[in-house]
Amino acid sequence: MHSKIKELSEKYFEDTVSIRKYLHQHPEVSYKEFETTKYIKNKLKEWGIPFESPLETGCVGIIEGERASDKVIALRADIDALPIQETGAAKQGFLSKNEGVAHCCGHDAHTANLLTAARILNELKSEIEGKVLLVFQPGEEKLPGGGKLLSETGFLQDQNVQSIYGLHTSPNHAPGTIATKTGPLMAAPDEFEIEIIGKGGHAAKAHEAIDPVVLSAQFINAAQTIASRSVDPTEPVVVTIGRIEGGTAHNIIPEKVKLWGTARTLTPETADLVENRLETLLKGITASAGGSYNFAFNKGYPAVINTEKEAETVLRSMRNLFGDERAIEMKRPIMAGEDFAFYQQYFPGAFYFVGSGSPASDSQYPWHHPKYNVDHGFFKVATPMMVSLVFEH
Repeated sequence: MHSKIKELSEKYFEDTVSIRKYLHQHPEVSYKEFETTKYIKNKLKEWGIPFESPLETGCVGIIEGERASDKVIALRADIDALPIQETGAAKQGFLSKNEGVAHCCGHDAHTANLLTAARILNELKSEIEGKVLLVFQPGEEKLPGGGKLLSETGFLQDQNVQSIYGLHTSPNHAPGTIATKTGPLMAAPDEFEIEIIGKGGHAAKAHEAIDPVVLSAQFINAAQTIASRSVDPTEPVVVTIGRIEGGTAHNIIPEKVKLWGTARTLTPETADLVENRLETLLKGITASAGGSYNFAFNKGYPAVINTEKEAETVLRSMRNLFGDERAIEMKRPIMAGEDFAFYQQYFPGAFYFVGSGSPASDSQYPWHHPKYNVDHGFFKVATPMMVSLVFEH
């Protein structure tokens, strides 16, 4: 079966690349993936694969195996793009045609890969025991997360899903490799918004004002002590202020300054601690100068926690297909977030990374970089891996 899967993956490789390029040229932001959804559905129709539409965008393809069984496995790809203007010489032949929107996180490759996996699985359905669900999910890049919305419809639960698998491109790994681990794999990416309120005035008479710029600087520095002084040093945590907005001129002390940031943690307890410490610091710093504040802490996606059986299935599948040396068992999690975590609140599941970074295709830029690209060698592993998971499972 492994040789047959690799043979079919190679047969459809150029088609997969063409699909990826088309999707890359026609990106759509979260929850607005109407044309993308139409394209996916048309491909599924072309190959005779039925589908359901539990949400306004995205869909779930359904392949019924011809060998009787109550086994149900789900394979997931995210379909949305980012609000970003892309660049990059390596993509000149297929740059985004939608101004200010681009697939600079690899979701075009995820979708192309799952479409080809669906095509192959449909051809092999006489060998499949049970049912395979092909989850083309909208809105991974924006809260509340399409994974959350789809899970809350109850559709997958009604299908009696027993395990779910998802993947992501990885510019940090070379094409031809996969990487994953049991347990915590990715962080919970919470977001916070802060408004520091002072008293405006003339820059020459700062003593008559309450300067929110100075208070913001004090708070930003103090917030960095959360990781170093408030959290157990063996517990991963990241607190980042990513955006600051305030002031209108060099000689005006503004009335207020706004801050936006993210906290990345692996447990709900650490997330709560970070939230409480942020507000405690904020309260003390603003009160010390006679200022005030507004604070909102928005819970994001849960942490991605791979179940042991499913993570081992991923590693075993890769070893069986390509050998031990190309299956990388990660030693520690990364602090990026993924709404695949919502599915894992309901079903055993594993998320894994497939190498997509190489100098040859200028594809070693990090996720969300305007030059982000995917080496098409990604599909040489990603497609047979996703098909193989059905049979390994």
